[in-house]
Amino acid sequence: MADDDLVFPRGFHWGAATAAYQVEGGWDADGKGPSNWDTVAHRRGFADGATGDVACDHYHRLAEDLDLMAGLGLTSYRFSVSWPRVQPQGRGGWNPRGLEFYERLVDGLLERGIRPALTLYHWDHPQPLEDAGGWMNRDMADWYADYVTGIVDRLGDRVTRWITINEPLSVMYAAMTGSSRLAGPLGRDGLAMARNLLLAHGFAVQRLRSSGEVGIALNLSGIMAASSDPGDVRAAVRAEAYEDRLFLDPLFCKQFPRVDGEPVLDCDPADLDVIATPIDFLGVNWYAPARIAASETGLFGYARVDLPGAPKKNMLGWPIAPEYFGDLLAWLRRSYPGLPPVYITENGLPLDGGTQDYERIAYLADCLRQIKSAIDMGMDIRGYHVWSLMDNLEWEHSYRPRFGLVHVDFATLQRTPKESYHWYKALIARQGSWRG
Repeated sequence: MADDDLVFPRGFHWGAATAAYQVEGGWDADGKGPSNWDTVAHRRGFADGATGDVACDHYHRLAEDLDLMAGLGLTSYRFSVSWPRVQPQGRGGWNPRGLEFYERLVDGLLERGIRPALTLYHWDHPQPLEDAGGWMNRDMADWYADYVTGIVDRLGDRVTRWITINEPLSVMYAAMTGSSRLAGPLGRDGLAMARNLLLAHGFAVQRLRSSGEVGIALNLSGIMAASSDPGDVRAAVRAEAYEDRLFLDPLFCKQFPRVDGEPVLDCDPADLDVIATPIDFLGVNWYAPARIAASETGLFGYARVDLPGAPKKNMLGWPIAPEYFGDLLAWLRRSYPGLPPVYITENGLPLDGGTQDYERIAYLADCLRQIKSAIDMGMDIRGYHVWSLMDNLEWEHSYRPRFGLVHVDFATLQRTPKESYHWYKALIARQGSWRG
């Protein structure tokens, strides 16, 4: 299908995204300390025995990867800082060589006309902080705020778009299910992490306020009941509260969502004031909708079930259903009337194989049509970031799910642009005078 309909407003930002642990490698290079994920990988291992020790070796191949971004014509690049690379203990001393890497990255982006979108926390923190309880420890919010202050002091003269935390829901659920913890799953007890993550976000917003645009990136699905059965309907309401509303309601309504008349999490009013500190934008990560049924074995009494009509699932078991993206965006706009501008901070499709990724092209184009329709209906969406710039480590799923516009041979680390890279490059170029 021709993509001539994909013309976006002037100033719309065309981007791609990565995360430090997933691409950088250099896990102990130049003074970097171990992260919580390094520890999990080394002691337990991911699928196929993978680790993030080398990953894409972005740490040592920065210039090559910057040129790939410039070749795409990107106007925005979303990346994250590795907290243990710049502050190995998580408190106190800073690592100059780690900070210098991010200075080179930011300067390289600006030299190529690409605006940095810096994510301050994309799941990896220093192992000493994990040993102190990680996000179950309320002090983590204060430690994180001090880390943020140090990064702003070093990069705040060049970075003007900041994302405090990526997918706090995923951080919480990884601990609940045990995938990010050597000590095993936290179960429902891990819900307390939501408050601490949000408090850290609020502290960061307050410290970043004079340094540019500040937002947070939430993974949202869009919830639907599997049937009209009352049990499934109630399960969908719970799922919406424990997932899509869990972070949105405190941010924009200064309260946690309620289930059966009670808030899902208690929170001091003073903490809610910090959490609800106004932000400049909301980052939305979207991959697939969630169809929910009642389940006695589910953590909160529900489970995801297959979506009828979706042609197939992707490698991670998610339905391939880009037509539902518009439903999520409409729900978001309807549910939160005071919503700030939105950036799509992640959207992509994992595939297995080489560079002929036409299925990815079709998926991305359909998602962009949903975004364009939402804009036409009045929603303020200002940018789009493909996940991901290059194939990378997909956490416990190892290197097999490939989201990248650029193929990475993990034996040789050779980069090869895929068909989707060339398609995205042409799409950006066709914006012509609309590029901003």
